[in-house]
Amino acid sequence: MDELNEIEALQNGSQKAFSLLTSNYSAKVYNLSFSILQNQEDAEDVTQEVFTTVFLSINQFKGDSKLSTWIYRITVNKCQELIRKRSRKKRFGIFTTYDKMETAPSSSIKANFVHPGIELENQERSAILFGAINCLPENQKIAFTMHKIEGIPYEEIASIMETSLSSVESLIFRARQNLKQALASYYEENER
Repeated sequence: MDELNEIEALQNGSQKAFSLLTSNYSAKVYNLSFSILQNQEDAEDVTQEVFTTVFLSINQFKGDSKLSTWIYRITVNKCQELIRKRSRKKRFGIFTTYDKMETAPSSSIKANFVHPGIELENQERSAILFGAINCLPENQKIAFTMHKIEGIPYEEIASIMETSLSSVESLIFRARQNLKQALASYYEENER
């Protein structure tokens, strides 16, 4: 089924089309959510919310972008909502901000997230990397994660984030620079 027919079937309330959409995109939505949120339960909740939102608002889809881009945009928005909700709750708690991360020793980078696709011998490095990614400013984290972990092209990221291609390039460049700076002390201490 081509995308136009799929969208039309979804807008007409076809349960078969929605089941097909869910089976085609649920793993992608979950993986993106999991990479951004770094928590399995949160990723599962966001995935469910995304498909509920798609089901309830498919008639509002204008076709300005590909259906996958629209679904990714909803996913990113749901992840951002959850991140903001968490940060409001942590406002009075103690946590490491990005500004403090620059001077913080590598041991202060939260390193308890292990991506399931990482081989056993690389899990410690992976945990340190994801801890550093998690400390990036929100837009840098999302752009970097979509491109480097999920393999989404810059053009699609620009559409998902509703920004220009040059902004995406800049976000990913700054994310790389910030990660290089944040991880330098860890690698100096541990990779001799």
